[in-house]
Amino acid sequence: MTAAARTLLETPLTPSRLAFLRERGMGASVLVAALTSAFGVILVDTTLYLGALLQNDPTIGDSRTLAYVVQILSVLLTAVAMYVAAVVTANTFATIVAGRTRRIALMRLIGASSRSQRAEVARQGLSVGIIGAALGLVAGALLSWAGVAIGSVVLPNAPQDFSPVHPGVLVPAAGVALTTWIAAWAGSRRVLTVTPLQALAGSTERSASETAASPSRHLGAIVLFVVGGALLAGGVVYGLTSPLGVVVAFFGGVFSFTALAIGSVLVMPPVLRLVGRLFGRSAAARLAAENALRHPERSSRMAIGVVMGVTLVTMFAVALESAKALFVRTSAEKLPPAFFAPIDTFATVMMVLVGVSAVIAAVGLVNLLTIGVVQRRRELGLLRAIGLSSRQVRRMVLLEAAHVTIAATITGLVLGIVYGWVAAQSLLGSVPALPDFHPAGLVAPVVPWMPIAAIVAGTALLTLLASVAPTRLATRVAPVEALAAD
Repeated sequence: MTAAARTLLETPLTPSRLAFLRERGMGASVLVAALTSAFGVILVDTTLYLGALLQNDPTIGDSRTLAYVVQILSVLLTAVAMYVAAVVTANTFATIVAGRTRRIALMRLIGASSRSQRAEVARQGLSVGIIGAALGLVAGALLSWAGVAIGSVVLPNAPQDFSPVHPGVLVPAAGVALTTWIAAWAGSRRVLTVTPLQALAGSTERSASETAASPSRHLGAIVLFVVGGALLAGGVVYGLTSPLGVVVAFFGGVFSFTALAIGSVLVMPPVLRLVGRLFGRSAAARLAAENALRHPERSSRMAIGVVMGVTLVTMFAVALESAKALFVRTSAEKLPPAFFAPIDTFATVMMVLVGVSAVIAAVGLVNLLTIGVVQRRRELGLLRAIGLSSRQVRRMVLLEAAHVTIAATITGLVLGIVYGWVAAQSLLGSVPALPDFHPAGLVAPVVPWMPIAAIVAGTALLTLLASVAPTRLATRVAPVEALAAD
């Protein structure tokens, strides 16, 4: 290939070091990193501020137990938010790489190696992580400063010399940058499979048959799921004698859900197929159902973030409600409603904090659905050319969003109830119960219907919001222009 041809191919691909940020999906990835970083910074500042506030209290100032509990919760919630953000970012970069298939193949034709292309994607992920972490650091520090200013006015014994800007806030920011880089590296693994011959084809996702031909990844997910399931069961059994069973169950939850995230292409298609039957037999409904199953990786990537958000909220709701039911069962007398006020307050705070992870997952769904519509311009143009109206195309995209969110909500509710019961059982199964003060034994799961109804309403709203931008994009381009696009 001549030098002129090489220059022609390379110039539009890398016009500047940060030009990739203009690519659709990168802005949302920066937003995810910024939200996670700001959340971590606020949690660190809140933890230290509460610790200083407790030390200033004249009655419990000498006790550090509450401060330690708050610190542990801060670390756990920050880790959960970073975990959700990492999965969302990895899925976003996987979708972006699928859209770059032809460009990557062109670079392979002129001599670039697949590893160099993957390294470029990883560098872009690191840039996204650093930019998002820096923005989140500034936003989190400003919000913490505002909170400290309000606290110094309304709270008694508030520390007057507390500063929200300290070295500790750099830890979550650095962690977000690192996890974003790792997530981009993980999400770009498909680069290694792109061949120069694919330069002749369009940018496509892998089909169901191609996905089924990846046994190694499926085997790893199955192994992780078996290990996680065994740890969950072990936590339940150990929890009958010691509350430390919740630690074993925690790692079981991490392993088993990671397995579900990795193997979502195995788990989500059956649920998607079941949900697809609820939408009727119209042309738009059948196309929406088929699109979700034709490229299972794309649908699974969109669904798994929502599954995480719904699972987390449901898990905390079920665990706390089950704990309240156990207190009622083991009490010698009827407990007044005021007894549960601190528990309800704690539950509300936890729901708000966990809700941040759900928001991160929601951003991921909107982002992936929008990228998917952009990458399917030829397909949508063909549908318009063969007779589908713009209204039918809009309805198809809306039904795809509904398809994914309903399937994800059902899966998340089931997982959340299971994880919530395991958490309550492994923590409270050894608590002495009346009348003989023997261990409580098996704790019945209690499903709070109000939070469940709120989750369903929230996902319905998410479906509408997630489909606004994609439906506008789907109908904005004329059929002839769409058919000419790559």
